[in-house]
Amino acid sequence: MFRMGGVDEADRLDSAEKKRVLRRTASMAVPFRRTLIGAIAFTSLSTLGLVCGPLLVRYGIDHGIDAGDSAVLRNAVIAYLAIVAAAYLASRQQYVLINRAGEGFLQTLRVRVFDHIQRQSLAFFDKNKSGVLISRMTADVESMGELVQFGLLQLVSAAMLIVFSLILLFALSWQLAIVGLLVVPVIIVASRKFQRDSNEAYLDVRENVGQNLSTLQEGISGVRVIQAYGREPEQTRRFVVSNRNLFDSHVRSVRVSTWYFGLVEACGIFATALVIGIGGWLVNRGDISIGTVIAAVLLLAQLFEPVQQLSQLYNTLQSSTAALNKLFGILDTEPDVVGGTATLPSSGDVRVDDIGFTYPATETPVLTGVSLTVGDGERLALVGPTGAGKSTLAKLMARLYDPTTGTISFGGVDLRDADSAELRNRIVVVPQEGFLFAGTVRDNIRVGRLDATDAEVDEAVAELGLLERFEAFPDGLDTEVRERGSRLSAGEKQLVSLSRAALADPAVLVLDEATSSLDPGTEALVEAAVVRLTEGRTVILVAHRLSTAERADRVAVVADGRLVEVGPHADLVAKGGHYAAMYATWSGTTTAA
Repeated sequence: MFRMGGVDEADRLDSAEKKRVLRRTASMAVPFRRTLIGAIAFTSLSTLGLVCGPLLVRYGIDHGIDAGDSAVLRNAVIAYLAIVAAAYLASRQQYVLINRAGEGFLQTLRVRVFDHIQRQSLAFFDKNKSGVLISRMTADVESMGELVQFGLLQLVSAAMLIVFSLILLFALSWQLAIVGLLVVPVIIVASRKFQRDSNEAYLDVRENVGQNLSTLQEGISGVRVIQAYGREPEQTRRFVVSNRNLFDSHVRSVRVSTWYFGLVEACGIFATALVIGIGGWLVNRGDISIGTVIAAVLLLAQLFEPVQQLSQLYNTLQSSTAALNKLFGILDTEPDVVGGTATLPSSGDVRVDDIGFTYPATETPVLTGVSLTVGDGERLALVGPTGAGKSTLAKLMARLYDPTTGTISFGGVDLRDADSAELRNRIVVVPQEGFLFAGTVRDNIRVGRLDATDAEVDEAVAELGLLERFEAFPDGLDTEVRERGSRLSAGEKQLVSLSRAALADPAVLVLDEATSSLDPGTEALVEAAVVRLTEGRTVILVAHRLSTAERADRVAVVADGRLVEVGPHADLVAKGGHYAAMYATWSGTTTAA
């Protein structure tokens, strides 16, 4: 961005950032260069047709009308119509080619951003709201639609038209060219101010678009809680505020554009008036012909029209650059959890060695100095108060996060060094609430292993004793679950999630207690499936109820971010420590119930 009186450091940084964004965009557009070259070629033909028009008008007036030669006038009109027709055909073809390249670019960009988001670790989603990420993939990408559909076309066409018009204008009459360009300094100064103001305005627009979509997404996702507590007015108030902020930022950008476009148009009118006035005086002196004056006026109009187009294009470019900057910010974010190349054994102990962990953007450690070994085939229950860190410890042992300090290994291999694909095959996490994707029950089970055959899916379900339950669905395993599994109950979703894990056939299962929120009938079915699923595997279980911990081989008690007790259930109860107190409280509550 430029300012009168020099360029300050902030402007240099902004300008460098814009150039970086545009360079990266150009590099991504390389696969479409042939299409773009074809579009530029047709744009050149179309532009030549436009600038030849005033020359034919001049020829028809000076050598046809003034000379009284109807044949010359007729030929000039025919040539003019032929050039217009050719320019029209060329412009249609350039439109098709530029849109093909632009839409291809957007398609590639969408895939790259989505793929990069999918590869991010959980810490990324802790820091970025889902609504804002959706905004990046929708509003920010769509904001570039106008640029790739019309902006690139205008850029090339307007630039060529300005150059060709200037050349012909000076060739016809250097005096009229200078007169017509007297307003250029005013436009340059106004353009610099417009660049600065519109850059700020459109960055603000992009930011408010993301916030508005985030508020909208939150209101839709949490509608059950909102309605349960009668908080509809508060959510509406929050959306009104975010929507008003978006409205204000758009209005500001419109105000910036309005004064600038109006000034450019006024400069064009003033320059035309000067050319007509001075041109008439030169005609009376006999220095130029009346056809030259009319051709100069037409060329001047063609000169200021692309200036306005470029101004509008800069407006669009500002919005698109701001959007691209946000998208490149996502593409530049490296995952916190990156796979290595080490091969993992098919089985082994899970060893936690003096780890500590602090969530990003926080200062208080969640875990400190935790050391623990889970033997091959052992069933370990993690218990503790809410917020003690037991779920975080389980996530670290599955390498959904990396510890801030210390190491976690499987079969003697540090999880940081392990190949990502092998790690996900060896250690599988089953969350408390099973998430289902749009598709059939079979499709959702096959998430555990995408190359599994229908027979292998059936076998995995049968191993858990669930085949009869699923075959009772309208279309059996081919029943559509609908969006987010809305056709299935919470318990049925969990059964699909367990079947998914069985199909993956991991060495280690990390379970967030799967029955803590189910009705007794469904709970019994899920527990039976869990028993079958965990046979012969190492199991790390986040236990919310101590009845689950009773059935584990050992219990690990996490309190205040530390591992305070580890041992079999009976030993810990006899010890009279943290676990004994928790168990006594739980037993008393259960008995009273």
